[in-house]
Amino acid sequence: MSQTAVRRFAGWLPTAVDVRVRALAVASLIGQIVLIVTGGAVRLTSSGLGCPTWPRCTANSLTTTPEMGYHGIIEFGNRLLTFALSAVALAMLVAVWKLRKERKDLFWLAVALLASIPAQAVIGGISVLTQLNPWVVALHFLVSMALVVFAMLLVNRAYGRAGRFMTRSLPALPSSMRPVTAATAGAVALAVVLGVVVTGAGPHAGDANAPRNGLDWDLVAHLHAVPAYLVTFGALFALVVVLTRRVGGPFRTAVLGLLGLTVLQAAIGITQYYTGIPALLVGLHMFVGALLMAEATNAADLARWSPRV
Repeated sequence: MSQTAVRRFAGWLPTAVDVRVRALAVASLIGQIVLIVTGGAVRLTSSGLGCPTWPRCTANSLTTTPEMGYHGIIEFGNRLLTFALSAVALAMLVAVWKLRKERKDLFWLAVALLASIPAQAVIGGISVLTQLNPWVVALHFLVSMALVVFAMLLVNRAYGRAGRFMTRSLPALPSSMRPVTAATAGAVALAVVLGVVVTGAGPHAGDANAPRNGLDWDLVAHLHAVPAYLVTFGALFALVVVLTRRVGGPFRTAVLGLLGLTVLQAAIGITQYYTGIPALLVGLHMFVGALLMAEATNAADLARWSPRV
């Protein structure tokens, strides 16, 4: 690339948060959720060892081969998505490069998302090399959920809805909303942690010969429901405050979304428990869980930066 082209490219980079930065932030969030869905598809179709080694797909091929069938296609497709996420994360970091000093919040969140890509690749590789050890697979999923949190925080800051550089005025909230929404987000995170333990004890191992964690599936499933009750209570409490105080704006939307996703997630969880844990419902449970983690983070983030009554 010539010096002229480099100067033109540098001149094109944003010097303020604009539509490009916001679009990349949203793309980061969507990408992390899609990765969770595709990772679930790998597990639920027993394609976890569709590529039986790592970093290659086979000992002699970087890509899947026809002999490996659809399992290889699904597993290798999930690996390819990592490159797409890398491109989005790198583009996000480049987009905020000129803002790195005055908007350190955006810069370091972008760094965290980009740095996570090789970390996730290594964890995924270890899970394959350990024949889908359930604890390694659980870590792989939990890191993905943590990245959903980072991406949601990035979106809020890119849109000026939270953080030190807010450009949008938020309605005043009672002081109780900060601890309640933070505790609700924490309960969602705990439900996610217990959820991967349930999965590690259940039938969807990612491969017919993959080991299980040896825990009592039914007992862990009931423990998994406890933080779900806390999430429901927190969402209902927040809704009562929103309605009685006539709170509008993005916090009201976040609370309604949080309650709606909580009810939907509970319905899916109960249905899958009593219908033999069908793979399709498990996949839907993972998808809604990612959305719920994002919305709980959103509500807690908005409550933290809203003025108090």
